[in-house]
Amino acid sequence: MGVRSDLYSNFDYEIVDEFLDHYSMMVDYMEVMIIDLSKQDMYEISINELFRVFHNIKSASSFLKITQMSKLSAFVEDTLDTIRTKHESANEETINWLLSISDMFALWRDDLKNDNELEHIKYSLLKLPDMESS
Repeated sequence: MGVRSDLYSNFDYEIVDEFLDHYSMMVDYMEVMIIDLSKQDMYEISINELFRVFHNIKSASSFLKITQMSKLSAFVEDTLDTIRTKHESANEETINWLLSISDMFALWRDDLKNDNELEHIKYSLLKLPDMESS
């Protein structure tokens, strides 16, 4: 039994389907927002929207007891909060790290779709980028 089957056995189908639909849309949009961080005129909108996306994923996955997704979302949300309050731009290392994070969430989307167990979090994602360098 995969993670989707587990969700359906523990929660109302409508709640799970709504989560799956919204999660898929957020993952699809993530990469565009991350790339837009490199554009000065899009930075503020993108960093705030990314923060909201990870906050929403954290809240929903926590409610659904998808622990590893909830924990990684919280980690990224905290990091994005630091970036948006202490920095006026995102450097290339930060953008590449966020793109790797996005890839992890895309893998999980595929795991959910295919009713597999979720891939383990890649340890390299837990090492924060140097946000100070240009």
